[in-house]
Amino acid sequence: MAAEIVNPRSGTSTGPEGADEPFDPAFALHRGGKMAVQATVPVRDKDDLSLAYTPGVAKVCSAIAEQPELVHDYTWKSNVVAVVTDGTAVLGLGDIGAEASLPVMEGKAILFKQFGGVDAVPLALGTTDTDEIIDTVVRLAPSFGGVNLEDISAPRCFEIERRLQERLDIPVFHDDQHGTAVVTLAALRNAARLTGRTLGDLRGVISGAGAAGVAIAKFLLEAGLGDVAVADRKGIVSRDRDDLTPVKHELAELTNKAGLSGSLESALAGADVFIGVSGGTVPEAAVASMAPNSFVFAMANPNPEVHPDVAHKYAAVVATGRSDYPNQINNVLAFPGIFAGALQVRASRITEGMKIAAADALADVVGDELSASYVIPSPFDERVAPAVTAAVAAAARAEGVARR
Repeated sequence: MAAEIVNPRSGTSTGPEGADEPFDPAFALHRGGKMAVQATVPVRDKDDLSLAYTPGVAKVCSAIAEQPELVHDYTWKSNVVAVVTDGTAVLGLGDIGAEASLPVMEGKAILFKQFGGVDAVPLALGTTDTDEIIDTVVRLAPSFGGVNLEDISAPRCFEIERRLQERLDIPVFHDDQHGTAVVTLAALRNAARLTGRTLGDLRGVISGAGAAGVAIAKFLLEAGLGDVAVADRKGIVSRDRDDLTPVKHELAELTNKAGLSGSLESALAGADVFIGVSGGTVPEAAVASMAPNSFVFAMANPNPEVHPDVAHKYAAVVATGRSDYPNQINNVLAFPGIFAGALQVRASRITEGMKIAAADALADVVGDELSASYVIPSPFDERVAPAVTAAVAAAARAEGVARR
């Protein structure tokens, strides 16, 4: 008899037999988890055993004790990433806890492997305390070549990433921030090229001042965007507001050169770019008020802030976070190649230059195929990961953070 799938809401079976509801392929796929550990060497007889374990392993351990750098050559460390979360900001689901976050972290790990050839281990931590998370990751770090922080709520995610990178000599990368920013920049570069402009010609408005919104704003300015204003639930983040957190206060100092205040909708008047990473809905009238040849990147899932049908009435280029529309802004285009490149050269960190190199390489994959419906490649384009990997490795060497 086929195993039943239990509906977690009702407790009733949704399996292929004896079900009171239609079979759910999502539960079927996840049953037993989506990943496993696989040996890379055989253990067929006593000779294999003596080499893979005792006594042969003692020679390797002793060598690493004498020359710690050998750990990269004789263990998995140089090609394995820890995918770390506390389950507080999961994939549009919010604070669902460590255990409930595991299916997402497993998914992240298999994407690392499939798209970047990088092994990854999901680590859902049973704490939301900033100091405890940092101390736990630091203690686990000797086993890993890099740390991918995932689905940790803002503003704690900023401090956790910063302090971990200060204490560790391996790359620490919060994908909700930087992966999203890299792919957004790549798409925006190509959208600007399509319409005969440069980043410096553009004024943008970002809806959402969480992890992704803050990182995108800083990164786009670093890459040369003319100006950008960021809106949270209370309106434009500006210097005249007295309710800003330290993170938003810093953001106000860096962004909004035009000195805008008030609502998101008012800021969109005459804007060249809308970037949505917040959810909610932007009124059609506000989209219509944007400049000619504007770009709408409405990336909330599953419901974009501006429906593509509405956006296409006014915008020259439309992108979403969904796979069923053209121009999907998907982090899987960035993080596997970024880590693969960093690990390849044993980088001590991931720099701004490495991220910009990743975005440029990603944009270049599109090449002469550029069109309004193709400003960013598909995650399944086999050119993506090698291009990003090579660009990141080269940038790491150029910036002096590579160790081989």
